[in-house]
Amino acid sequence: MSPTGIARAFEAACRAELSALKPGNVHIFAAGHGMEVAQFERAAAAAAPAVARVDLNVGARIEAAVAASLATAGCNTNLGIILLCVPLAVAAEQGPGELQARLRAVLDDLDVADAQAAFRAIVAANPGGLGAVPDADVRASPTITLKAAMAMAAGRDSISRQYVTGFEDIFSLGVPALGDRPLARERVEAAYLAFLATFPDSHLARKFGIATAQAVRAEAEAVRAEVEGVEGQRRHDLLLAFDGRLKARGLNPGTTADLAVASIFASLLQEAPTAG
Repeated sequence: MSPTGIARAFEAACRAELSALKPGNVHIFAAGHGMEVAQFERAAAAAAPAVARVDLNVGARIEAAVAASLATAGCNTNLGIILLCVPLAVAAEQGPGELQARLRAVLDDLDVADAQAAFRAIVAANPGGLGAVPDADVRASPTITLKAAMAMAAGRDSISRQYVTGFEDIFSLGVPALGDRPLARERVEAAYLAFLATFPDSHLARKFGIATAQAVRAEAEAVRAEVEGVEGQRRHDLLLAFDGRLKARGLNPGTTADLAVASIFASLLQEAPTAG
């Protein structure tokens, strides 16, 4: 897939996620947590060229994309999205073949320089709940590969887990939930709820503790069952009510939104492997 096609797919995935009613996160139906849709749109547009830069390796693309996003949005809006989408973009450039298989090869080739650049990007973005990690503190220059560093956090962080499992959650849960309409609002909502109902959100766990993240997961499981088969205004109202409950408690399942964007991006890359 060409750099132009990859950049367009990245921005389309980000915009599709913002157009869906994702309880607890920022979307076109409600702002939240002091942020608005326009910030995320600007960040997506700013990051897209760096995500698709064929002259940069994974770590350098992550660092460039995060820097561009911070410069235009003024705050961290898409660190997790970038960490997930850059390896997918590199895999999509690798020519013919199954995307996940190409992605696994990209992840296996990550080196110490990738880790150093990615760590600098994480520190610059300063995500909520960031703390020192034994043996892999992001504030220190790493001496191991990016995949090895991610492996140290994989047990407690969903984004890190993707690096060591070949993005298994994306391809086995997110992409199937999107079906053949990855940009459709209701399919994006279905993918988001699938993740939120299955995994305790890592962002919530870092900021508020695992018990809170588990409680939100259980609530999401109940809401997911409640909206299944329901359409139109009733479905919208149920999701918006859940959205209001989470925001009233200051709860932002940001990692779940990141996984949803990456799933949309992966689906679009799979749909058009040679498109420009």
